[in-house]
Amino acid sequence: MTIPPGSTIGIIGGGQLGRMLAIAAAQLGYRCHVLDPVEDGPAAQVADRFTNAAYDDIGALREFDAAVDVATYEFENLPVGPLEVLGEKLRPSTRSLAIAQDRAREKTFIESCGARVAPWREVSSLADVTASVRKFGVPLVLKTRRYGYDGKGQAWVRSRGDEQSSWQAIGEEPAVAEAGIDFIAEFSVIVARWADGRTSVWHSPENEHGEGILRRSTVPCSDVVEAQVSEAREAAVRIANALGHIGVLTVEFFASRDGPLVNEIAPRVHNSGHWTIEGAVTSQFEQHIRAICDLPAGPTDLVGSGAVMDNLIGDEVNRWPELVAEPGLHVHIYGKGEARPGRKMGHLTKVILR
Repeated sequence: MTIPPGSTIGIIGGGQLGRMLAIAAAQLGYRCHVLDPVEDGPAAQVADRFTNAAYDDIGALREFDAAVDVATYEFENLPVGPLEVLGEKLRPSTRSLAIAQDRAREKTFIESCGARVAPWREVSSLADVTASVRKFGVPLVLKTRRYGYDGKGQAWVRSRGDEQSSWQAIGEEPAVAEAGIDFIAEFSVIVARWADGRTSVWHSPENEHGEGILRRSTVPCSDVVEAQVSEAREAAVRIANALGHIGVLTVEFFASRDGPLVNEIAPRVHNSGHWTIEGAVTSQFEQHIRAICDLPAGPTDLVGSGAVMDNLIGDEVNRWPELVAEPGLHVHIYGKGEARPGRKMGHLTKVILR
């Protein structure tokens, strides 16, 4: 069912992704109602209405449900059970959320879709970590099954004898152990899917990370990565279809010498797609709104010949006077408070027109 302009879109989560979703929704004539436990977050600053409540506050969620025509979420570390009160209004559904929240479940699901991941196994004890090192060798990375992002909840075992310190570094939490991959580069496939199974994809960005945080996304990819994009797109669409996903889904890949390997999925708009705001005819944020409201898909063609997106991390945002003065540079500042180390404070996009 089409949700017409003038309706209210609920956004669960008040960060920068929610902010950019609300801006895209307003452009199409929608109102947005944000629910978040933090007051005056980036999304609340641009929303029509804000509910300050915990994500598991059933009473607040029921009132939120009554006030919105459709709902979505901007990040995946949310309690699944309470969100069930939103029923079919929630797009994507809690199925996408639940699978993406648990790395072991996620990897099993990805493999069931015919896509490949790095060799892995579940670990729940130091003995499991040691057994994983014996099986895969080193280097090997431990990733907590839940609540990991931007490099958090991860620790490397780079040599024999590191098992105990790495296990302690992730809080001795249930985790997965992954064999270290000698990859060429990292890239992502961002796909939007509608309830009737239609899909659209963008050019894939090649992504550069530092200390587990995305620093730069460049479109188009280098030739060696671009050669793997077609196979990766097919895998991403299979994953979206198997989930019955509605909205934008991001699949992060390693370009390896044996072809694309899935790193992880994000059931939402994604940092590596920020370049689409200025660099594509239809941004990932607008397309997400189009998909969850069952509007026609927008074209995803490049505006120029490519684009480069750089994150502003921590006090890098203090460069804003010189950045906004630079011709052709699109500056996005998220409206966060303290510029802490490792905190994403904004991003920059340069569209390549030649």
